[in-house]
Amino acid sequence: MASDEGPMDRGPDPSTGDPTLRRRIEPWEFEAFFDPRELRKETCLLYEIWWGTNHKIWRHSSQNTTKHVEVNFIEKVASERHFCSSTRCSIIWFLSWSPCWECSKAIREFLCQRPGVTLVIYVARLYHHLDQQNRQGLRDLINSGVTIQIMRAPEYDHCWRNFVNYPPGEDTHWPRYPPLWTELYALELYCIIFSLPPCLRTSRRRQKQLTWFSLSLQNCHYQMIPPHILLAAGVIQLPVIWR
Repeated sequence: MASDEGPMDRGPDPSTGDPTLRRRIEPWEFEAFFDPRELRKETCLLYEIWWGTNHKIWRHSSQNTTKHVEVNFIEKVASERHFCSSTRCSIIWFLSWSPCWECSKAIREFLCQRPGVTLVIYVARLYHHLDQQNRQGLRDLINSGVTIQIMRAPEYDHCWRNFVNYPPGEDTHWPRYPPLWTELYALELYCIIFSLPPCLRTSRRRQKQLTWFSLSLQNCHYQMIPPHILLAAGVIQLPVIWR
């Protein structure tokens, strides 16, 4: 799937004869996979690749099969492209779940064998983030040079425009999720990166299958996490100055 605009630029309106239309996912699929409030079991990967100084970007999507979607991507790319030491390649992933520890290991091995490849990962949710192996796996990825961030409004907008078969004229109608959910995941990702204890817990109530989020912060969280992150997650409030 290819287009000529730069990374993270707005894509064409599907109604204008977009040649990648048949490879886009449907709006309901995007909402089902990437809603940060839902704990959908399957994982979806939307990815962009551009080689060296070539401005043409290859875009495609992938889902879990008998293997996790990250492994499917690595095997697909490794089989289709011959990487030499001078090969320069930039990759952006938009993942509905963050990688598990096994996938994190596979990603590091892939990148170690291909030093010219850079990877940026945006995730909608953190996968089994209380598991210490998964937490360490994400830290190892970051320490190996991978950028990992939580998807926010600009990433949702970008994915909607470039990966979704949205109806004509609805290029700006990407789903607006309450920012609190993304900020809660961003808070927990910060805890993972800096080896702090978990502070975010998620659970699913059987009634209506609603997802519940709860926070439990310790003194170390308040001491180590920057105030603007705590403020965005609603953990602290700005002081009120009376005049």
